[in-house]
Amino acid sequence: MLFTTFLFNGIEKIGALREASGMILDLSSIKELAEINSILDLIGAGDSALEVIKYHLENKTDAEFIPVGEVQLLAPIPRPIRDIICLGLNYKDHAEESKSFTKEEKTVIEHPIYFSKMAAYIIGPEGEIKSHREITEELDYEVELAIVIGKEGTNITIEEAEDYIFGYSILNDLTARNLQKRHSQWLKGKSLDTLTAMGPYIAYKGIIPMPVSLSIESAINDEVRQKSNTSKLIFDIPYIISDLSRGVTLKKGDIIATGTPAGVGMGFNPPKYLKSGDKVRCSIEKIGTITNYVK
Repeated sequence: MLFTTFLFNGIEKIGALREASGMILDLSSIKELAEINSILDLIGAGDSALEVIKYHLENKTDAEFIPVGEVQLLAPIPRPIRDIICLGLNYKDHAEESKSFTKEEKTVIEHPIYFSKMAAYIIGPEGEIKSHREITEELDYEVELAIVIGKEGTNITIEEAEDYIFGYSILNDLTARNLQKRHSQWLKGKSLDTLTAMGPYIAYKGIIPMPVSLSIESAINDEVRQKSNTSKLIFDIPYIISDLSRGVTLKKGDIIATGTPAGVGMGFNPPKYLKSGDKVRCSIEKIGTITNYVK
């Protein structure tokens, strides 16, 4: 199942995609789900709500379906419960291309590099990226697979990790590189307004088996820049969840960005940073594509 948040006639709704017909099941039209008004509510509702949705997707009922072309897709979780948890340098080729930027001599990463990204509001698959030209000329893109946590837990074992996942989405970890370097810690350079894009859907974990092996790529103005597979993560998804949860409680709706492969703008010589008018496309197999333009 693919879940989304969308605008229809000016009203924010949540739904599930019926892929065969390109129609979105409007969850507000299902009386059993009357109390569910956001993806976060859906995650909290558990398996019973998912069974109801599956039934309406697979059978002819009186639930309302809306053509995808008639809605505006938003980020599946537009207002996250807390900062996005990110991993840095989690693909070997990206660690290699980042050496001159990070001043790291080695590309073998012994422990995950975690950092936080503030995003009070996440832009959706068609949202506009502010260029922030008054403070940066080094705006960069990073396509990443995002994990959405579905169950609260701490000290989770590797074997248990999948039980704590709700699903997966695409996240563009946009970055102001000059600010990232200037402040040493990465928070500021990662957290400017609109520098987080997510969508178009959250793919429920049931359609993406472990180990997760998905094609991932980004393109700028239709020039493919990043092209890899999530199987190349240095620290895989079960390890990330287990390691991160040691002494830290993961909560329902937490978003974990798992890292980006080589091909980001700063990796070129000279660098290929984003500029106003650029089209930024990020795609992951089985989830879809988000396309954002730089203002």
